[in-house]
Parts: sequence; C-alpha cells; structure tokens
Amino acid sequence: MSVVVVTDSTASLPPEVAAERGILVVPLQVVIGARAHDEGSAEATPARVAEALRDFRPVSTSRPAPAAMLDAYERAAAAGAKQILSVHLSGDMSGTFESAQLAARDAPVRVVCVDSREVGVATGYAALAAADVIGRGGSVEAAAAAARDRADACSSLFYVDTLEYLRRGGRIGAAAALFGGALAVKPLLTIEDGVVTSLEKVRTTGKALARLEELAVVAAGDAAIDLCVAHLANPERADLLADRLRSRLEDNLDGREIWCGELGAVLGAHVGPGMIAVCVAPRL
Repeated sequence: MSVVVVTDSTASLPPEVAAERGILVVPLQVVIGARAHDEGSAEATPARVAEALRDFRPVSTSRPAPAAMLDAYERAAAAGAKQILSVHLSGDMSGTFESAQLAARDAPVRVVCVDSREVGVATGYAALAAADVIGRGGSVEAAAAAARDRADACSSLFYVDTLEYLRRGGRIGAAAALFGGALAVKPLLTIEDGVVTSLEKVRTTGKALARLEELAVVAAGDAAIDLCVAHLANPERADLLADRLRSRLEDNLDGREIWCGELGAVLGAHVGPGMIAVCVAPRL
C-alpha cells in the first residue's frame, strides 16, 4: 500500500476494524499509581481505571513519545508505505499530535499529520474516512482533507457524573468543577474547536440521558450517519440509550450497526465512572 494511515489508541477503533483497514494504532499510556501501561494492555483496561478512580488512587495519562510514533512510521515504511497520514486527537487535549509532528521530521518517508480537533471515536471516524479515500486511490492530501471534514462534521456529546475527574486532568477549570459540584448538576458536555465545553446542565441523571438522546437525534438530522455510544462502568444505561437511538435513527443508520462499548482507559481516566458519550458522525 503506497499510503498508510496511522492513528492513536484514543480513536477507539475496534482492533478488527483497524486491522481490516490497514490502520496502524499507536497507544497512549495510562499511569496508575507509579506504573505506566500502554492503553489496550491487560494492565490498562477501562475496568482497572474505573476501580483505581473509585479507590482514589492516582491515575494520569501520557502521550506516546516521539520515538514511539517514529517506530510506527518506520514499520509502515518497511512494509512498503511511500507516504503516511497520521490522524490524532485534538492537540489542545494531548501532546500526541506534537509527538507525531516531531517524529515526522525523522521518518524515512513523507508523513502528513492531521489534528482532528476531536477526541474519541470521532478521531477514529476521521481516520476511517482517510482510509476510504486512500482505498479509492486518492492522494494523501485528499485523504487528509477527508479526515478533517469528517471530524468537523462529528458531534461528540457526553454526560459525566461529576466534573471532578476532568478538573484533576486539567481538562476543565477548577471554578467550573466547583460550581457544578456545589449545585449537584449533571453536566452535558461537547467538544468545540478541540476542547471540552459545557453544553447544558440538568438536575438528574435520568434527565441528562434523555437530553443526550434528544441532542443526538437533532445532530443526526436527515443525514446518513455512523453512531457510537460509549461508557465507563455504565453498561446498562449505555445499552438502553443505544437501543433508543437505534429505533429513532433507523433511517439514518440504514442498517449500519451502532458501536456500543466501554470507553478506552485513557479517555476514561479523564471523565470517570458513569460517563456516557454519543458520537454522531455524518457520512460524507
């Protein structure tokens, strides 16, 4: 293959999908206590992260080092890649994109880096859009444009039980977290221009999830979409939301399955147990 797509583990692509599409995935790291583990390893599962957070053990995350990104680029080149498209989560949320840029300078082939300005599976859908263009014989520039367009079109919506974990990770201000905790509100959040922003505040979990459903339906409109529902330690509510959206958005999905599963360990470390997220991704 003359052009290979590389992304990172926060893109939340099922391993079988990444393998089928020839997408290389570079893991971020989860640090539990004093030990660092690659996301996706047996030591860095969502369940272990949720348990550590509940037990008030220190949990943090770390970007891939430039050397790890360079290793992925070198492996792709050794397998025959002439060019590489590297698609990653928002540079305002992680240093992963910066690592990709630094590694690209020393790569044995040309590397084009794309900051998706998104997180989670929205980045994954951007990487898949790029792979679609490459599969049709398109240029790396056309694939990069498709990745940016797909990410821009995505709506990432999520509910958290508390803003405390986002505050600990520096993803939301201390004042906002204190305000939310004091009022016992259930925040609905989104990603806007690469950062977490407040969307709405409601009083109960039930109202929050009902509102999340409505916002997802509005985001879908009349478009053909892909849809993902993710959670951390909240499978029953995630399954219920996926079932409701499957029924309400049947025409938009046109037989495509909703991806529904647990959020990766890295993102889970920043949102905490109980989180529910929906990504609505219009098909371009």
